[in-house]
Amino acid sequence: MRRVLILGGTSDARAVAAALVDEPGVEVVSSLAGRVRDPRLPEGEVRVGGFGGVDGLREYLREHRIDAVVDATHPFAARITANAATAAERVGVPLLVLRRPEWSSAPGDLWTHVPSLAAAAAALPALGSRVLLTIGRQGVEVFATVDAEFWVRAIDPPDGAMPVGATLLLARGPFDVESERDLMRTNAIDVLVTKNSGGALTEAKLTAARELRVPVLMVDRPPLPAGSAVVTDVAAAAAWARRPAD
Repeated sequence: MRRVLILGGTSDARAVAAALVDEPGVEVVSSLAGRVRDPRLPEGEVRVGGFGGVDGLREYLREHRIDAVVDATHPFAARITANAATAAERVGVPLLVLRRPEWSSAPGDLWTHVPSLAAAAAALPALGSRVLLTIGRQGVEVFATVDAEFWVRAIDPPDGAMPVGATLLLARGPFDVESERDLMRTNAIDVLVTKNSGGALTEAKLTAARELRVPVLMVDRPPLPAGSAVVTDVAAAAAWARRPAD
């Protein structure tokens, strides 16, 4: 029996689990960090919660005799990705990173690329004062002292301090272009801040921003660990996970 650990609560992670759960000779365990209050659960066995860093994950891989790891975490979950790469290397377990393609700008887009949330906060005052902030619930506190009016959209309330007077929009994608356009028009949004997560679930905001000529502050993804094996689609990740152990 080939035991596969899938890291992440993303839609891609759920799709990989669904592709493998009924596969003969494959046993799948999905691991969710537990940061979302009401997560969408994948098919098959699920564990929720952290591992306790590199050492904890290394022991889990050993104790549960994991044969392969698929890292399908969020593209900005840099810490767990780094920990997984280190732990898997130390135990000698093969690891594959599944990362959906990044969003790319199209004609008419007004994007400014920044390397971090802090850089986005620093660049924001020059671009606008009515901000749609769509970075999830982590990192919102970085914008707490920025002199602007914020609409903060996330699945769950942010962990840290919100900007003073911010409007909290609790919502889960997918979103369509019409609703995103209406949101921006109704609130006279003049700048959008987002992470380059990729994928179709939340891409509509970029189309709406393009149509309305709203500037976008695009936070670029953190780099992957050196030497990472990477695929960009679910089918390739599932095919890799099915391979018999050497």
